[in-house]
Amino acid sequence: MHPTVGYGQILLDVSDLPTRHNYLLALWQKDFERIMADWVAELGVPILRGREVEGFTQDDRGVVVDVTDGMSLRADYLVGCDGGRSLIRRTAGIGFPGVDASVSFMIAEVVMAEEPTVGVRPEGGGIGPIDRDGGGRSYYRVVLREDRVDHESEPTLDDLCRALVAAYGTDFGAHSPRWISRFDDTSRQAASYRSGRVLLAGDAAHVHGPFGGQGLNTGVQDAVNLGWKLAQVVHGHSPDTILDTYHAERHPVAARVLRNTMAQAALNNPDERHLALRDTVTELLQMDEPRRRIAAEITGLDINYDLGGGHPLLGRRMPDLDLLTTDGPMRVFELLHEARPVLLDLGEPGRFDVSPWTPRVRLVEAQFTGRWELPVLGEVPAPSAVAIRPDGHVAWVGDAPDPEPARALRAWFGSSRGTARPAGGAGANG
Repeated sequence: MHPTVGYGQILLDVSDLPTRHNYLLALWQKDFERIMADWVAELGVPILRGREVEGFTQDDRGVVVDVTDGMSLRADYLVGCDGGRSLIRRTAGIGFPGVDASVSFMIAEVVMAEEPTVGVRPEGGGIGPIDRDGGGRSYYRVVLREDRVDHESEPTLDDLCRALVAAYGTDFGAHSPRWISRFDDTSRQAASYRSGRVLLAGDAAHVHGPFGGQGLNTGVQDAVNLGWKLAQVVHGHSPDTILDTYHAERHPVAARVLRNTMAQAALNNPDERHLALRDTVTELLQMDEPRRRIAAEITGLDINYDLGGGHPLLGRRMPDLDLLTTDGPMRVFELLHEARPVLLDLGEPGRFDVSPWTPRVRLVEAQFTGRWELPVLGEVPAPSAVAIRPDGHVAWVGDAPDPEPARALRAWFGSSRGTARPAGGAGANG
């Protein structure tokens, strides 16, 4: 765990951000993949490995997906999560505007016969130890800035050794690579995240430089935003127009990620003018307000979906409060483990009836007496009730102009057998 995040290699302290986990958890991608695969297995989701999508067709009844080995799959919807070169996106005819790469990096995991220079290089990249294999050899992760961005072939060990010599004056006897690859700062975003029954998420929807480590978070949050909405449509609880809110909410988020990663690429440029700019930005980010603002953006804690005016909580990530419920002490995020929306009543018990939405919406009556504090905004007025979506964002606040949750419950969580209403009658207030 690290108490800082990076902005163009400028370290920003996040330990004072108002969140339960105010640190950076550094895990290799392979570890994230293993954790997520285990979770998917627990949910019983079938996975077809070793097959590729070759194409698809869609009509008003669904999508037919052609898979290698002559297999065809029919589904109500298709979500393309197939990377920056997405076949799904191209076949759907969705544009991918943006800017081409300005810098390229080689990355590898390799054994070194000599002890390398460990640490980050001023122009980006560097060398860091990883682990030892069964034969007792030490592997190192190597990231090297290249002197060109156009490449006609995949990188080789010879390419890596030449780049090491150019950067360090030696290749440290590099050998036995596990893998060698490249990445760059190409910045592109899908013009639309939806075309009929086809939707895009992750790198299929947006690619950018890896500065600040924002790609994984952005892609996972795409999936979390889309997943519960898609489930409601498939189960017939909501019209498919709710899927349009996926683009409306997530497209601006990724656009900001592209903007700040392009800015970080400029700050990493080693020429004199950009170094002067870097010095100026470093001075600014030593001030608390700009540091917290940029840190909240890099960590995704400042995301605010435009759900209309009203209370500052509306559209933002719900704080993970320590509540006192009728079942005992409980955290807010524990209430979301079942991926169901929650109507959290912090006022007098018995004010709301959500039985028309049972079991889709969970009513929780609780007490909380502490401060309500949000990243960037600071302390906000304490609401008496909030409706929390399965993705953790607030869909309705009891102190907003609309005093009843019924409209928000219908809009976000589907039709009901009636209306959510204050139990005491028309005069009761949320």
